[in-house]
Amino acid sequence: MNNKRILIIIPAYNEEDNILNTYENIIKYNKKNKTNYDVVVINDGSTDSTEEILVKNNINHIRLIHNLGIGGAVQTGYKYALYHDYDIAVQFDGDGQHNVEYVEKIVDPIINRRANMVIGSRFIKKDKDNFQTTASRRMGIKIISKIKMKTGKKIYDTTSGFRAIDKGLIEYYSRIYPTEYPEPISSVEALNNGFVIDEVPAKMNERTAGKSSIGSWKNAYYMINVTLSIFMLKGGK
Repeated sequence: MNNKRILIIIPAYNEEDNILNTYENIIKYNKKNKTNYDVVVINDGSTDSTEEILVKNNINHIRLIHNLGIGGAVQTGYKYALYHDYDIAVQFDGDGQHNVEYVEKIVDPIINRRANMVIGSRFIKKDKDNFQTTASRRMGIKIISKIKMKTGKKIYDTTSGFRAIDKGLIEYYSRIYPTEYPEPISSVEALNNGFVIDEVPAKMNERTAGKSSIGSWKNAYYMINVTLSIFMLKGGK
């Protein structure tokens, strides 16, 4: 992988049914493909047995005493990546939705210096076998994709949590990272500050167990607030 040090950051909140399988899939992939993806799980104040599973299986992790939410958990991972001098950090869900085999495609534009951030997108390439969330949420994502009006760049999968960033963004997000609506807001902030974003097709799976943090009843509220937050952001440097 061009000698780049790559860290997979897995934010986890009450993922006792998923986290071990997610971690083991990455380890198995490393062995089979001779890759060297390091992993850190950010246990975001879980109240179930997530912590016990991480300790019992000797999984590298950081335990947050309080639940910070996805933004705080991911930023903790970026701080870890900065401290340990990683070249690329990959955000990766702990619930089984993301496929480790797509990491190579997601980091490729960064390795080849075509982008600072790469988003694994469900919507670039249509695939009937690709889990694309509910119809209402897809509509919301389409609405948020209008961030082109704010940045001049269209992003198709604005809420995808499967993304990679380079060293420059690791340093930036270690200092400044949104706690609310982190995926779309952090993308806009990156574009406004001169960073380059690319998207590559990535297949997603349906969550294997547990519940998503965004229920169907929250979709409209979430999408409206994200859109308003985007347009309230200031421009770049």
